[in-house]
Amino acid sequence: MPWTNYHSHSHFCDGVAPPEDHILAAIEKGFLAFGCSSHAYVPFEQSWSIKEERLPEYAPEILRLKEKYADQIEVYLSLEVDYIPGMIGPNETKKEFGLDYTVGSVHFADRWENGMPWGIDGTREEFTSGIEKLFDQSPQKAVSRYYEVIRQMLEEDCPDILGHMDKVKMHNSKGGIFEETEKWYREAVMATLETAGSTDVIIELNTRGIYKKKSFEPYPSRWILEEIYKMGIPLMINSDSHHPREIDENFSDCAKILREIGFRELRILLDGEWQDRAFNERGFLK
Repeated sequence: MPWTNYHSHSHFCDGVAPPEDHILAAIEKGFLAFGCSSHAYVPFEQSWSIKEERLPEYAPEILRLKEKYADQIEVYLSLEVDYIPGMIGPNETKKEFGLDYTVGSVHFADRWENGMPWGIDGTREEFTSGIEKLFDQSPQKAVSRYYEVIRQMLEEDCPDILGHMDKVKMHNSKGGIFEETEKWYREAVMATLETAGSTDVIIELNTRGIYKKKSFEPYPSRWILEEIYKMGIPLMINSDSHHPREIDENFSDCAKILREIGFRELRILLDGEWQDRAFNERGFLK
């Protein structure tokens, strides 16, 4: 049975292979739809987002592929847009490039003294250095700030999809930084879910942390997924793929977890409309 994936990266950013290769892999697996969502351009030096000189190529290429494969799969034009207050956000980017939808993510939670953003998903050393120098050696302050920025995005510049909402835990897989059972952490997450529930945002279950061995659980963790279910917030499964072979990595295992929790439908974009579709461990039901 078929799946969908709306969070993917090609050679336009830090992914491998051109978008067409990813789409062909999705067709081979019988996908209903596939979204191309390269990292949007950011106006400072880093290694993973689309470069400014390649921006004019991106949308025309995805639209070409959308037309070329229209009788085999639905292809959607998107970008994963970083939310950096005062610098970049999902909605302006969506308008500028005529996107079908946006994946809004927070990778940067504060700034260094030189004005450069401090990222939460670089190396563990970079992460702990930021905690030490920007947050008075307090993981609580740093992680709370991360969730505060997510809430600000949801309130002021809400995307269609909230990307890997608890990715801040990626350097915590070996422990020693914070515990998800701590009261302050649970409160920060719950406040973020309450904000999400007041919007139309779709939260993604992102499988990349598992198959890249950055996390023992998906983004977000099972206990957060249980709260999402209780609150009735729409959910989808994405792989955050960077290679054609990753487009449905760990989908079946995570779908099983979702069904154990109680989920029976996931939100997908099909026929140009957001809709809820029944699923099981093997994919979406007809």
